Amino acid sequence: MAAGFKTAEPLEYHRSFLKENCRPDGRELGEFRPTTLNTGSINTADGSALVRIGNTTVICGIKGELAAPSTDAPDKGYIVPNVDLPPLCSSRFRPGPPGEQAQAASQFIADVIDGSQIIKKEDLCIEKSKLCWVLYCDIMCLDYDGNLLDACVVTLLAALRNTQLPTVTINKETDLAEVDIQHKRHLQINKHPVASSFAVFDDTVIIVDPTAEEESLATAIITAVTDEDEQLCAFHKPGGSSLSAEKLQDCITRAVARHREIGRLIDKVIESTKASK
Repeated sequence: MAAGFKTAEPLEYHRSFLKENCRPDGRELGEFRPTTLNTGSINTADGSALVRIGNTTVICGIKGELAAPSTDAPDKGYIVPNVDLPPLCSSRFRPGPPGEQAQAASQFIADVIDGSQIIKKEDLCIEKSKLCWVLYCDIMCLDYDGNLLDACVVTLLAALRNTQLPTVTINKETDLAEVDIQHKRHLQINKHPVASSFAVFDDTVIIVDPTAEEESLATAIITAVTDEDEQLCAFHKPGGSSLSAEKLQDCITRAVARHREIGRLIDKVIESTKASK
């Protein structure tokens, strides 16, 4: 009976739970799904991480390459993010060029990188006007069940913290780059952004960490990105119903709390990885 009701009237089915301040998967409205993380899972990358939020799994590999800085920013390197949503992660995605959701996610990650200053691009410059690092941040969704952006930001941050690049100098006599792969260094992480997403039902009820089904039924989706100083460094709301200032502030307050939780998780995993080496 319940399965038939869910199929015939999915929104009413969810409303019946929301009225009782719970959700079909048993969570409370403000409860995030279990989040797990590991780092260094891609041996061929300079840094990597895999995160699982509920049934959503995302992996990120960081690859550093040497290039010439642009003439417009001769003292800066580059950070190039790309989010891939292949058919293997969900039947909703098709083979071919990146779809609209993948493109929007890639742009969101680029905005987070710039807005949070997670890495100062000046730190990627080896010698002004001559040589810099390009960080290719390839993020792939392995299993999709909503809340993609939160997972992308967590795996990006963890992968960047896991990244080590070889020491590079320019020989003054030959003017050529010399790469010392025996001596690697970690990236200088300037800020630690964490994303928290919310779904709005009937313009009033707000839930955290929505599943794919909840996202499809919501009247709006909001993603707030905060840093360790409790500052809002990115905000994403692609249309949908409007929210009062009070409810927006409530979302940001919850995002700050979520940041502390994820921050502790990443620190624990990073320290555990160091201890095992």
